[in-house]
Amino acid sequence: MLLAIDVGNTETKLGVFESARGPLKHMWRVTTEARRTADEYGVFLTQLFATQKLKTDDVDAVVIASVVPRLDQTLLDACTRFVGAKSEFLKPHKQNLIEICTERPSEVGADLVAAAIGARNLYGSPLIVISFGTATAFVAVSKDGAYLGTAIAPGIAISVDALVGRAAKLPQIALEAPQQAIGRDTIASLQSGIVYGFVGQAEALIDRIAAELGAKPVVVATGGLADVVAKHTKSIDHVNANLSLLGLQLFHNGGA
Repeated sequence: MLLAIDVGNTETKLGVFESARGPLKHMWRVTTEARRTADEYGVFLTQLFATQKLKTDDVDAVVIASVVPRLDQTLLDACTRFVGAKSEFLKPHKQNLIEICTERPSEVGADLVAAAIGARNLYGSPLIVISFGTATAFVAVSKDGAYLGTAIAPGIAISVDALVGRAAKLPQIALEAPQQAIGRDTIASLQSGIVYGFVGQAEALIDRIAAELGAKPVVVATGGLADVVAKHTKSIDHVNANLSLLGLQLFHNGGA
């Protein structure tokens, strides 16, 4: 089996593939906790595997994309001791599966590169990949398949937390769209502004990026909150929660 780990600032996705080139068998989404020790992560991994009647001993290799550098050594130690398999990290400026055309490739998020690799393999190019995570990142992939750059905006959850935290009378709300844009109470007003506001943001940036790409791109959304926006716009063609994990599998196999 192949274990793929995508470490984000807020959440970490873990996927188990049947083999290095096999299908994805199981995926888990957990909270990223930088204070956990290697022992804690090791026990955590063992318990996750046990829920699906899997054994960590059956893992042949581990591949990781991380945007939390302080966790890199911790995860490496945990995988070495509890999984017993060789681990490799996807480093955007060192990988050779997708050309990075930004000014400083080493600053590009490994998770975004993994998602771009996975999306390009599934949907071709040109391409826009929208990652709805801690930040909302719009990744532009050229018709030749190169990673051109990104537009990064505050994420949905961060925006909601900031708004509610700064206004004492505003309640926490479910991220659901109301029936109409004109809210008739506080909750509907917040839901309208947040959901339809992020829909409008996505549509505007998709249009601008598509114009700069010079060709109609396939637009793919990923991340935990992708469905919140995608189901209210025709500008997004596909939603795929596993793009980064699929990209990590391709990276592990050298693109084959």
